[in-house]
Amino acid sequence: MAELGTLGRLDGDAEVVTGVEVDSRRISPGDLFVAVGRGTEFVDDARAAGAAATLVPDEAFGALAAIGRAVRARSDARVVAITGSVGKTSTKDILAALLAPHVRLVAAEAGYNNEVGLPLTLCRMEPDTEVVITEMGMRGPGQIRALAEIARPDVGVVTQIAPVHLELLGSIEAIARAKAELLEALPEDGIAIVPEHAPELDAFIPAGLDVRRFAEPEVDVRDGVAYVRAGGREVAFRFAARHQAANAAAALAVVRALGLPFPEAPVEVTFSRWRSEERELAGGGLVINDAWNANPVAMRAALRHLRERAEGRRTVAILGEMAELGAEAVRYHEEIGREAQNVDVVIGVGELARLYEPDVWAADARAALERARELVRPGDAVLVKGSRSVGLESVADGLAGVTAR
Repeated sequence: MAELGTLGRLDGDAEVVTGVEVDSRRISPGDLFVAVGRGTEFVDDARAAGAAATLVPDEAFGALAAIGRAVRARSDARVVAITGSVGKTSTKDILAALLAPHVRLVAAEAGYNNEVGLPLTLCRMEPDTEVVITEMGMRGPGQIRALAEIARPDVGVVTQIAPVHLELLGSIEAIARAKAELLEALPEDGIAIVPEHAPELDAFIPAGLDVRRFAEPEVDVRDGVAYVRAGGREVAFRFAARHQAANAAAALAVVRALGLPFPEAPVEVTFSRWRSEERELAGGGLVINDAWNANPVAMRAALRHLRERAEGRRTVAILGEMAELGAEAVRYHEEIGREAQNVDVVIGVGELARLYEPDVWAADARAALERARELVRPGDAVLVKGSRSVGLESVADGLAGVTAR
């Protein structure tokens, strides 16, 4: 613990801490509380909750990185890092379900994919941990490289290259270059898992790297079970979203790379919240809460999933605007509007959502819920999807009668 004093003001005389947290509400006795940002206001709360020590760092992200590196250096666990424009968290969820029966596992919590979340994931490792699944997001060049330097992954996964963060990066090529920072960070014996068709990425894959490719798999969905054929094998997963099959194929490629067995029985996958969550509505209807985020690729997939899950029911799509598309925003919103033309009722939410040419437009999530309550009928199949900034999860919860989380 003494070395932490070089990172900031350390209070507490514990020689060993049992966990690291940046949220005082999550402190358990024995934890180290790192006061990030406004966390300095909650140091006393952390102590009251049983924190063994508190650290007010000189530079928050640097301190967390140093702690994460130190924990990683003490572990022989194999680290899998997942990045990509679409499907990072769902691929992590599927992979965790596949690995859990076979190894002592740590998997990133939803959203733990940045300079705060990644070190916290590493800090959950125990001496007997065998595999750690991390996520790596980015908002610009160099960020994935910095995360990989902390995690030192053995396996790097790029799920897909898609038009996300265009406002920040400017082009698909720049997005691919930023995602490839993960592959550049792999050791000599590291393994890269990448899509079979990713021409934008191929130019940035380091020479000599062991590259394993996964293809868009064949998938058959029956009675809420997706039968995914990948790597010459068929594996059953208990989810109905057809677009998750590509994420499953990526996860299965990791299983093979780690030398672990494919499952024989259907795999139970618990997806992170607001990703194709389904709840029943009155009269045999359902609401699909896919409100975590949105981009053109994910939006098309969600609309196709709505039509498939409707099974003859009237369809309603509550579509928020898609953020960070830069100069291409108008074109992509118009394309999604055309994709949504075979939905019975479209409610657009946010200024850019006017470009969907929706049946009804709402300025924000609160107004969207009011309009949805007027328009949704018993028995309807409803999709709720939009960028994080729109906050449409409140609409899905409101329709399903769920108290906001």
